[in-house]
Amino acid sequence: MNLFTQMIQNDMKPALGVTEPGAIAFAVSTAKQYTEGELMEVRVSLNSGMYKNAFTCGIPHSDEVGNVFAAALGYVAGDAGKSLESLECVTEQDNIVAQKLVEQGKIKVILSHIGSDITIDATVKTKQDECLVRIAGGHTDIYFIEKNGQVLFEKERKAQAEAAVAVIHRYTLRDFVEYIDGVDEKEIAFIREAFTMNMELLEEGLRSNKTTLGPLLKKTNGGKLLSDDEVRTAQLLCNGAIEARVLGLDKPAMSITGSGAHGIIASLPLFAYQQIHQTEITEDKLIRATALSYLITMYIKEYSGKLSAFCGCGIAAGTGMACGLCYLKGGNISDMERVICNMASGITGMICDGGNQGCTMKGIVAVDAAFRAVEMAMAGVSIAPVHGINGKTPEETMRNMGRIASPGMIETEKTIVEIMREK
Repeated sequence: MNLFTQMIQNDMKPALGVTEPGAIAFAVSTAKQYTEGELMEVRVSLNSGMYKNAFTCGIPHSDEVGNVFAAALGYVAGDAGKSLESLECVTEQDNIVAQKLVEQGKIKVILSHIGSDITIDATVKTKQDECLVRIAGGHTDIYFIEKNGQVLFEKERKAQAEAAVAVIHRYTLRDFVEYIDGVDEKEIAFIREAFTMNMELLEEGLRSNKTTLGPLLKKTNGGKLLSDDEVRTAQLLCNGAIEARVLGLDKPAMSITGSGAHGIIASLPLFAYQQIHQTEITEDKLIRATALSYLITMYIKEYSGKLSAFCGCGIAAGTGMACGLCYLKGGNISDMERVICNMASGITGMICDGGNQGCTMKGIVAVDAAFRAVEMAMAGVSIAPVHGINGKTPEETMRNMGRIASPGMIETEKTIVEIMREK
């Protein structure tokens, strides 16, 4: 199997609801497994990105939102064996029990530090036991478990993270394009699952009485899922699914780089375009375009950090998707280089203020920007490398995009979190 195929396959994961509440619930439910007796306290310590992203986002099978309630449900009903879908089987009674724990002050979530790398420390303390679970790097990457002062599991966290960064950045846009042109169709057929899963999430959102933006996008698309309008169809499929996800509806998204919204933006606008042009564009080409989208998304995200003050959904996944769209339209590497410059110049400053309904608006902006960036690029028009943060190569431009977030927006992150806590 090709290295790029393996990287994509390892990164693609189903995620129920916003990834951060799922990760919090996973951490707490893992710690609970090692304890017995009456609960005294659940304490969860999060870096700013985790804290911010889970602050007001929806939780599957619940009308509640936020990181505290996610931790409570993780203790009451979380299934650690289901990873990011750990809240899949939550019931109405579980919500009642979780609410009582919150009211009793037994669930505490604190901000540990400002940082773009994922960190979760979850401690469950009962009258008999105390267990600490530590996660870093990825949403479910446990590197330390301690029970009653005894270390049960430990592994090196830094070496693994650094190795992951080094691998993706050894390669270039040209390497990615040569890979998607040459890889065997059967080797990347698994990507098809992303379209199926994300479309089911969209349809769940359109059926729900909680959503508002998805139904409006469908109305503006002539009341159809698929119309002849490429942008409106892409907007509906992509952002209707994002709204359903951030509200915590009962269907998973196929995530990439640990984010369901990244996975949706990186795939569904491409699916929308291909469905409109099925007579000219095969499903095989769609899957190859999505593989390219994923790789570029991963490339930028490894520079920016998993969770930072800039909107990785719009900027990283939006740029990946724009290159995939360019590929579907018959664009070459030079066109894609121009696409990256146009996207970098256009939306790099978009902030992330957590996983919430506002993600839908950011997705709308990203889809519009992508279609326009591709249109300009394929007409030979782009913002020249001499301007702004654009680099002499597409790799340099993508690196600069990531640097804007980390370390560039550390102070922005502090301000965003301060505003949210003041609320």
